[in-house]
Amino acid sequence: MQQPYTAPPSQAAGRVLVVDDDPTVAEVVAGYLSRAGHVVDRAADGPSALARAAGHRPDLVVLDLMLPGMDGLEVCARLRERGPVPVIMLTARGDEDDRVLGLEVGADDYVTKPFSPRELVLRVESVLRRTRPADRAPAASGPLAAAGLTIDPGARRATKNGTELSLTLREFDLLAFLLRHPGRAFGREELMREVWGWEFGDLSTVTVHVRRLRGKIEDDPARPRLIRTVWGVGYRFEPDASAEEVEDRRA
Repeated sequence: MQQPYTAPPSQAAGRVLVVDDDPTVAEVVAGYLSRAGHVVDRAADGPSALARAAGHRPDLVVLDLMLPGMDGLEVCARLRERGPVPVIMLTARGDEDDRVLGLEVGADDYVTKPFSPRELVLRVESVLRRTRPADRAPAASGPLAAAGLTIDPGARRATKNGTELSLTLREFDLLAFLLRHPGRAFGREELMREVWGWEFGDLSTVTVHVRRLRGKIEDDPARPRLIRTVWGVGYRFEPDASAEEVEDRRA
């Protein structure tokens, strides 16, 4: 029998909404999260999840993709309409298309069933830590500005030419990281390690987030000037790129 999961430091704890129509999965996930020090709400379908989120806004949502009636993609999109909230998607499918769809609608991460509950707890804690300004290094907390973009890591606020950007947690962290390292090329593995805090994972997560971020900060996302693809390497942030220096639209 597995030993109860050791609770993390109190500042890492948060309110987590677990949405899954499988009562066994929901019970196991909720149990592990509760023992890790989190306050856990549960919902078995989309409408119930939205109602619970409206009543007590969660710090993070663990959301099953395959829900009856309203699927996880729609639930995620509706949650996003109400404001930023980190989402970890659960899926029983192994198809890349399903994983990419979850990321495209704004999920910060996904876990494929069957999964280790302890791994899920670690993923939850990794996401929650990045929402806590107190947990970030002071040197990384100062405002950043380049190419009309301004971000305030402490306030989790980003603007372009004075207009506020609606970024997910990971999009914000990715943009902040790139602004801190202008002109330097990073591979997807390195970005996953530095931005997501993972030593391994599906690299399509990085690709999708770069594409989504381009859609929000580039004047023409099909001809990106700021986040450039470096073929055979990865991506590079170029704050001083000229309009003529454009590249292939593919990521």
